[in-house]
Amino acid sequence: MINPLAVGRDLLNRSPIDGFILAIVAAVVVAAFLPARGDAAEVLDWVVTIAIALLFFLYGTRLHPREALDGLKHWRLHTTILAFTFVLFPIVGLAIKPIVEPIIGNDLYSGLLYLCLVPSTVQSSIAFTSIARGNVPGAIVSASASNILGVFLTPLLVVALMTTSSGIQIDASSVLKIVAQILVPFIIGQLARPWVGGFFGRHAKATKYADRSSIVLVVYSAFSEGVREGIWSIVDVGQIIAVSVISLIFVVVMLVVTHWIPQRLGFDRADTIAIQFCGTKKSLATGLPMATVLFAGSTVGLIVLPLMIFHQIQLILCSWLAGRYGREFDAAEAPAPS
Repeated sequence: MINPLAVGRDLLNRSPIDGFILAIVAAVVVAAFLPARGDAAEVLDWVVTIAIALLFFLYGTRLHPREALDGLKHWRLHTTILAFTFVLFPIVGLAIKPIVEPIIGNDLYSGLLYLCLVPSTVQSSIAFTSIARGNVPGAIVSASASNILGVFLTPLLVVALMTTSSGIQIDASSVLKIVAQILVPFIIGQLARPWVGGFFGRHAKATKYADRSSIVLVVYSAFSEGVREGIWSIVDVGQIIAVSVISLIFVVVMLVVTHWIPQRLGFDRADTIAIQFCGTKKSLATGLPMATVLFAGSTVGLIVLPLMIFHQIQLILCSWLAGRYGREFDAAEAPAPS
């Protein structure tokens, strides 16, 4: 007899959309129909504040500063990846404003620009580099360094670029929120790492669920606030489709650029792969909590929407590309038939 639950799990495992993304989509749907209101919204705000602090505390316990310092020996690789993440992406985000803003509107363009300012992912960058038989140690160092620097650089880039180009104003209270909810827990996590790092390492699976649950909670809170402020009266289906198409083109172009430039700079195959996968990723796990701290009202839901769409598209395309690279490498390394 066929077990429908087993079939559902099998289909889910085979799907390019993982359970985490489905949970995020579910949070958006629930917020659309059952947003937190009144006293529940106030309680949720406090819970989200604690969840964000816990999230960045956990990030601090995981990222070993010595790894980034040791990795500086390959400074050309890491400088190139960081340049793609924090220099080229913001430049492209600003350059496409005259083209995309009339199509998707100012608020969604702000979200598109915001995704250009967040750091690279850690887990998926390393995983795809490994699948493609690239420079895994280099990917570990660069992705970790990107997230460590992103805690400082992303808010600075938001203040420098989004307050002038997107009509968003970041005041002193936002800076204090960044310090209290992001920087302080992250630094405490770094300081506590010698004592608690081993514990979280032994319970990595539980820690991962804590991470993802926090992010899903942040999504629900952001879109609940957006629904209360009338987010769905501001954005329509055509704009969402337009953001999806723009994100798809954006991912493809950046994958081509991050493959072509390293080759021109003389990087070998393994380094080029690490640069391509680390230099094109944008972190949903870091970007969503930061957006909740930096922005408020209906703006939050609109700003994180392009990042959520971009994240899923990059996972699908990079998964396919990494698999192709890996098969090509295995075929080239396989012994010739006698």
